[in-house]
Order: sequence, then C-alpha cells, then structure tokens
Amino acid sequence: MKRRVVITGMGAYSPLGNDWDAVKQRIVEQRSGVQYIPAFREIHNMRSFLGAPVTDLEIPAHYTRKQLRTMGRVAQLAVLSADKALNDAGLHGSPLLQSGRVGISYGSTNGSAPDAIHFMEQVGAKKTLDNVPGSLFVKFMSHTCAANLSQFFQVRGRIIPTTSACTSGSQGIGYGYESIAYGLQDVMICGGSEELHAIDVAVFDVMFATSTRNDAPDTTPRPFDRDRDGLVVGEGAATLILESLEHAQQRGARIIAEVIGYGTNGDGAHMVNPSREGMAAVMQLALRDAGISPNDIDYINAHGTSTETGDVAESNATRDCFGRAVPISSFKSYVGHTLGACGAIEAWLSVHMLNEDWVHPTLNLDNIDPRCGDLDYVRGGVRQMPLHTVMTNNFAFGGVNTSLVLRKWHP
Repeated sequence: MKRRVVITGMGAYSPLGNDWDAVKQRIVEQRSGVQYIPAFREIHNMRSFLGAPVTDLEIPAHYTRKQLRTMGRVAQLAVLSADKALNDAGLHGSPLLQSGRVGISYGSTNGSAPDAIHFMEQVGAKKTLDNVPGSLFVKFMSHTCAANLSQFFQVRGRIIPTTSACTSGSQGIGYGYESIAYGLQDVMICGGSEELHAIDVAVFDVMFATSTRNDAPDTTPRPFDRDRDGLVVGEGAATLILESLEHAQQRGARIIAEVIGYGTNGDGAHMVNPSREGMAAVMQLALRDAGISPNDIDYINAHGTSTETGDVAESNATRDCFGRAVPISSFKSYVGHTLGACGAIEAWLSVHMLNEDWVHPTLNLDNIDPRCGDLDYVRGGVRQMPLHTVMTNNFAFGGVNTSLVLRKWHP
C-alpha cells in the first residue's frame, strides 16, 4: 500500500538570500538577483555577461578541512542547505541517519566546473599530474553532491544521484518521494544544487539562448514576455527532508506540507527542443499519481526559462492539461535558471507560499507573448490567494520532464 509522504524540514541558498525572510522580502519588493558579471567578458565571443550568484556563502568554522577537501562549491551549497534542512526537521546529529532507513536523492547538472577545468588543463593540455590532488575528481564527478552529503552526515541508506540538467532537483525530490511512498526508506534527504560558472553560460550562449541585456540586468529574464531575449544562469541549492507520515508522527515531527504526486517522463523527440505533448503528459502523470483532477490545482510554479521555444511550449502544454486559465508564474524571473537546483528551489519556494496563501509574480512580464497559452499569468506584484494544492514543473535538455504536486498540511 502506498504511504503518505510529508515534508518535515527545508533549507535553501539562493541569489535572493539564504533564508525565507530574506527571500520573501526581495520577492515582495520585486528585486531580482541578476547581476552583471565582468569576469564573463574573458570568454572570447560570448554574448551574455549576466548571472545570478549566491552572494553570502559562509562556511561554518566547525566544518573541518578533511570534510571540505572533497567539496567544490556545488557540493558546499548542497551540504549547507541540507545542514539547515536537517536542523529544521530536528534530525541533525540523530542516530537515525546511520540506521539505513534514511537515504539521499540529490542532483546537479555537473560537478564543480573549476575543478574539472583544472584537471583537464593539467592532464589534457599540460600532460602532467603535477598539482592534481587525489581528491580533485571527487569535486567534479557527477554525483559529488549526493556522495558528499552521505559522507558528511554519515547517511547509510539508499543513495540516488540525479544528473538530468534542469530536472535534477525535482527528480531528486520525486525519487525520494517514491522511495518513501513504496516503503523503501522512512526518511529521504532530497534536493538539488548548482554553482555558477562561465561554462554554464557558454552552453546556452552558443545556442543563442542567453539574454544579452548586459546593461540592464534588472530587466531580464522575461518569462512569457513578448520581448524576452533569453535566459540568465543562476546558482543555489535547496534541500527538503521527506518522511513517511507514520514515521513523522511517531517521532513528533513538525509537518510542513505533503507531497501527494509526482510524474516524470521523456519526450522521445528532440534533445533540446521541448515537446508540448511530453510536457502535458507529465503533468497528467503527476495528477494521476496524486489522485486529483486538474481543477484541484490552485497555482502552478512554472519552469518558465524565458526562451522562446520553452515558454510557448510550456504555456500551451499547461493549457492543454488544465483547460482553464490557471494562475502561473516563474521564479526564474527573480533568480535566473539555477539548472540542477531549480526544481528543488522552486519546490522550497512553493511550500512556503502554499503555507502563507500568496504567490509571487513573474518579473518583467509587461507584454504577454500572444503565442503563449491562455493562462492567468501572475504579474505586477504579489497576489494574495487561498492555496490548498499547487504544482511545480520542470523540463530539461534531453526531453526529461517532471511535475510535483504539493498539498497544504491539515492535521
């Protein structure tokens, strides 16, 4: 029998701040975290010099050199956000973490880019192992976040690394949810992380998918807007502690919200062009898993990257699935595209808004693209509205799609 899955702890690091009060203030003030990054000009022929960094990243003094030597910035962000989430859940330092009944489901698009570059320069270009420490590979291997979380917190349950670009974080949460729902684990540490580097910007720049509003960072990105000119890359991390309802109640945990549905699928069509049909199908999978109808969803937190093909396909897929003008907005208008972290950050955000009965606007949405689906685009400021059940969607290169359904907790 499928078990109910609840959220008992959360933590995040984002370009708007590293706690909910700071992030909420920036949302209400409609101030994004997008900045001009002078260092990006060093890349010959790159067009975009914008990014959304985490600006207040401090490593606690009690983190030891031994613990840190296997972590690049991406793993540091993961560990720091998980540290917060475990504290929030009342599980930090608990012997439960070593019991085998707690697992990790966590992802990122890549490992740490600077460490990968250093390795390639030394071994590939200079043909030497000089200045290549044994721990270097661990910093840039694809599962560095999940592995470092396991070592740092001594977690001995199942480890599920997710490396699916923009759905890494949401798959992390989804696979954690399934691990608990079907009795494989009692608790899962779930989420996603990403660090900002010029390499990530270059990936999109060569596809002409980046914004070039370098002199006006506060006007971009512009999801669903007629005058959008591309995405902005950001960084961050978010961790959710998922637990079976029975386990959470037995230990007297505070329950924050409930995960009631998850869907993931593949487009089977194109590596980088999104499929309207695949997007609509994954939303339907999540609704079916949750056992609810489209009319039960009060709000959708969109993937909304501010690319022409993505915005048009996603918005029309949403209309196809829901058949009505459901309220929708994109947090990437505030923090850029945080890649492997975005699904986790947007789930963290959605839970907070769900519990406070309001939703954020899409920044810079002045003129809705007429090719976008007929939806209720939240813009112009925060909207107060009653919320019971929300959906958050993500769509990745390779045609990987995810949809999560979250419900307000009612004892």
